[in-house]
Amino acid sequence: MTKQTFLKGTLILIIAGLITKALGFINRIVMARIMGAEGVGLYMMAVPSLLLILTLTQMGLPVAIAKLVAEAEARGQHKQIKRILVVSLAITGVLSVVFTTAMIGLAPLVSQALLTDERAFLPLVAIAPIVPIVAISAVLRGYFQGKQNMKPTAYSQVIEQVVRITLVAVLSTAFLPLGIEYAAAGAMLSVVAGELASLLYMIFLFKTRKSFRIRRRFFPVVKEGKETFRSLLGIALPTTGGRLIGTTSLFLEPIVVAQSLAIAGVTTAVATQQYGLLAGYVVPLLTLPTFITYSLSVSLVPSLSEAAAKEESGLIHQRLDQALRMALLSGGICVVVLYIFATELMTLMYDAPHAAGLLKTMAPFALFLYIQGPLQAALQALNYAKVSMMNSLFGAIIKTIAIFALATRPEFGVMGAALAIVAGFILVTLLHFASIAKTTGFTIDMRTIAKLALLIVATGMVGTFVQKHSFFTLPYLQDALLSIAITSVVYIGGMFMLGLIKKSELQHFPLIGRWVMTLGRK
Repeated sequence: MTKQTFLKGTLILIIAGLITKALGFINRIVMARIMGAEGVGLYMMAVPSLLLILTLTQMGLPVAIAKLVAEAEARGQHKQIKRILVVSLAITGVLSVVFTTAMIGLAPLVSQALLTDERAFLPLVAIAPIVPIVAISAVLRGYFQGKQNMKPTAYSQVIEQVVRITLVAVLSTAFLPLGIEYAAAGAMLSVVAGELASLLYMIFLFKTRKSFRIRRRFFPVVKEGKETFRSLLGIALPTTGGRLIGTTSLFLEPIVVAQSLAIAGVTTAVATQQYGLLAGYVVPLLTLPTFITYSLSVSLVPSLSEAAAKEESGLIHQRLDQALRMALLSGGICVVVLYIFATELMTLMYDAPHAAGLLKTMAPFALFLYIQGPLQAALQALNYAKVSMMNSLFGAIIKTIAIFALATRPEFGVMGAALAIVAGFILVTLLHFASIAKTTGFTIDMRTIAKLALLIVATGMVGTFVQKHSFFTLPYLQDALLSIAITSVVYIGGMFMLGLIKKSELQHFPLIGRWVMTLGRK
């Protein structure tokens, strides 16, 4: 089985994440054109229930499996790898049966009492078969990531999106004459089909590359795996707890914001509109680059776990330095573009230039958000998942309190909610970093921080100049795109000039390395 280096594995996942993001955007456009806002609304009503069920079913096992497989691989314990897989499949098998049954059985209650629209029943039932599919996929994905082979995860993500987009138009259109709820159910079936295609691909790879038989002595291995079971749950439960904290925090956020704005004297309609600008327009733009940091996080878990198993503290520090530097560099250009071109982005994407102030306020602090994922992954890889969970819990509590404290003041309004959200992710990131520094002795090279600050400021000045003095004769869209492109090129050039990307790292990507060296000679 091909094992990639940390940087190559991350690059593979980043490319797949970019493709998946683009395909997902196309998928949303197709659904909106066919079903309209009402159909998409019914579809989205079922999504939170699905995410909650999937979180409970997977129980954070992909992270736990990746960590334990990487450690077993480092020690040459091949029998232990089979035991990890068998026990994981047994856990997810039982949970998927329980939660699939619960999802179907509770669908009438959820649709009528909680979602207040009985038409959501069909989408809820249609999506239920995805639970066991995703459960098995999670186990295989964790196995491949533990082997530090990121290609199956990357390719399966793309396959899932391609199948989903191919079928969503066909199924939604076919069921639309029966009613909008049937069209939404058809869209859900396309999601199930995409996940099934992804799973079949990973099963094929697993069967052709594994060195042991899963079905042989399956139940005896399960009985022998009590220690493995405890090890898996020791990592998985805190990871799940952290995700549930995040999910619950997101659930409470609109409620607290709406109530706070009401106290501040904002009418219900205006409060809903303002929260829509914040949560529907600004936050998605801020979180758009997180597919890069997610890729870093996925690659970091098995890499750090292997280094920890071999007691190579120097390699742990090296991987942490690489991950945080890559996250900061990729986040830096995003911060510059989001801040300088906030009005252009809001106008072109949403026709809402009045939301640019919120984006400008939050963008400079987004760097903390971009390094939060790798720091959390590092804590999980180093057996500090509980610490990560408690940091997330504390941050969620402070954020909720801050929203109420700030958004209830008329002079702040929805800007208070934005500041509270920023304070929340800054606090969690700082707590994660303090935990890493305390447990590993890791510190960030301040010269790197100084160079990055210089690069961001210089690029911001160039971007501001280009925005004000260039391309006025072009249409608004072309003007904005050219200005953003020039700003990005300046940032990338400065990144190499300041040595923020090392030559040793470029050797992992021969094509990029040769291109940079050619530019350097010229």
